[in-house]
Amino acid sequence: MADDVWLVVGLGNPGPSYARTRHNIGCLVADELAARTGGKWKQSKQVKAELIETRISGLRTVLAKPRAYMNESGGPVSGLLKFFKLDPASLVVVHDELDIDFGVLRCKFGGGDNGHNGLKSLRKSLGTGEYYRVRFGVGRPPGRQAPADFVLNEFSSTERKDLPFAVDRTADAVEYLLTDGLDATQGKYNS
Repeated sequence: MADDVWLVVGLGNPGPSYARTRHNIGCLVADELAARTGGKWKQSKQVKAELIETRISGLRTVLAKPRAYMNESGGPVSGLLKFFKLDPASLVVVHDELDIDFGVLRCKFGGGDNGHNGLKSLRKSLGTGEYYRVRFGVGRPPGRQAPADFVLNEFSSTERKDLPFAVDRTADAVEYLLTDGLDATQGKYNS
């Protein structure tokens, strides 16, 4: 992967009431990557996003968290790509995935939105789904609970015990994707 700059976006919803919800796993991973680089989040004046310009494993990287609700995150991400003059192929999006068990990772390039409102917004704003995705499994809701309610709830007490390790592993996968490419990352992290 020889692109000059990577844009790594953690999807989620803004505000403290959403901070520890399943839908905000992307933001939790972005925060972990920020902590690893020693970066401090800054509000972008150009787009609705917090960002850090940093290096990950020597590669110039922009970490970003849209400050829009999940279903409107495409606008800020599109704005960031334009501002940094990047192609969607330089974009890595970290997000929650209902159809994967808790803590299981799946890394891929391209694909559909699978009903995920953040990914729908990205496709609408970018005009493509051709970007990298690091999908963090949150599992299906129990019983008849609506998926929207499930992802907007906090992780269970059992999940919270494993969450720091899962976030750390997901951040590792993002770093590995940037340095070693998709095939190697899938071989190592797609469990």
